[in-house]
Amino acid sequence: MKKKPLPKKKKPASLSVDVTNMDILYQKASAYIDQARQTIYRTIDTEMVKAYWCIGRDVVEEQQQGRKRSEYGSFLLNGLSERLTKKYGRGFSPSTLRDIRLFYQTYPKNKFNPNLGWIHYRSLMRVHILEARSFYEIEAEKNSWSGRELERQINSLLFERLAKSKDKKGLMRLARKGQEIDTPADAIKEPIILEFVGLPESHRLVESKLEEALTNNLQEFLLELGKGFAFIARQKRLTLDGDHFYADLVFYHVILKCYVIIDIKTKKLTHADLGQMQLYVNYFDEEVAAPNDNPTIGLILCTKKSDAMVKYTLGDKVKQIFASKYQFHLPTEKELEVELKREIEAIQSLEHETSET
Repeated sequence: MKKKPLPKKKKPASLSVDVTNMDILYQKASAYIDQARQTIYRTIDTEMVKAYWCIGRDVVEEQQQGRKRSEYGSFLLNGLSERLTKKYGRGFSPSTLRDIRLFYQTYPKNKFNPNLGWIHYRSLMRVHILEARSFYEIEAEKNSWSGRELERQINSLLFERLAKSKDKKGLMRLARKGQEIDTPADAIKEPIILEFVGLPESHRLVESKLEEALTNNLQEFLLELGKGFAFIARQKRLTLDGDHFYADLVFYHVILKCYVIIDIKTKKLTHADLGQMQLYVNYFDEEVAAPNDNPTIGLILCTKKSDAMVKYTLGDKVKQIFASKYQFHLPTEKELEVELKREIEAIQSLEHETSET
């Protein structure tokens, strides 16, 4: 008797993989891992800042036990550095321990921001003016500045530049709340610092060259302009009765909800420059801006300006069109002091002229 053949086993269904679904799964998994690692890094950094503060406190208290700081301090830090380095490796040199000691001395009441890292505090604790340090702490957290970005803003004297136009009440508000942008004037600073473009301060510099350098270093330029600026276009064409005009750089300010036109001049400001900007601003208000947009802001970057010329040329538009000087090197406090004195004298002169008329 013949055996019946066994039934053939069915082949399993194909286990083909949808590549698109796999890509989505991979992207999600990567995002989870990256987020987890970032959280871990932030946690580690926060805990290390706390540890550094405790080390600094103990070092200061040890040094204050009647010993001469100049002699015992060096002995203490060198010995501690040697033993910590032997156990933990690099990162605990005598200079780092001096920074840790200074960190405690700068924040003796443990009132430091846990959302900032050690790289931020190494810069912050060297800012000696309390109001300025408070301002930089607030801005570093609000704008998620990296350590390098914070260092650059401190070196460019951002606080001092913004404080130039503030009275005592405005200065204290700047220190307590950081930069608040409620009016067009709040978004403008002077001087504009362009050291990142790597160009010489020369009368032979052409405007197209500077414009190109700014767009090539757009991230740094946006950082210098400040919060709220979003890049829109370069050499934006405006056509009037067949004639073409070109706005150098166009931005949109997301806080003020308006367009910002920047015109670049490699010379002293003239009334013709102001008239040209007034044309651009009027055109944008009529032809480009949406009904819910606020009036367009114009900003002329120049090597030298006259506040009187701005006032008498623009009239009612003076609150929408600004001129700011720029420079290719980081300012010194002395330079800013001289500039502030000059501006105060110019304002007083204008007020005197107005009162006489």
